[in-house]
Amino acid sequence: MEKNIVSKDDFLYPRGRYYGQVKPENLVFNSNLQEFAQRVSYICNLETGGKLPPEEAYEQIKDLWKQLKRTKKQLKIGENPFQDDQDNQDQPPES
Repeated sequence: MEKNIVSKDDFLYPRGRYYGQVKPENLVFNSNLQEFAQRVSYICNLETGGKLPPEEAYEQIKDLWKQLKRTKKQLKIGENPFQDDQDNQDQPPES
């Protein structure tokens, strides 16, 4: 029987597969979103276990949220939600 060795980082920071529209900015944002969720989970668990005061947990999550918003803005995610680059290339402009 063969054992699969899982690295510490893969165990502590698992990554889900991305099923959305494959564009570099979407992949980067998805990675950042997964990291955000993982860190929020750890902060919540530390707070629940009494290892982190509620105010500190709130501030850390707030800072993570600001970082995620900054990333979204820099990557221009959702700025043109109805425009798909591939769909619009073959269509003539509307009059």
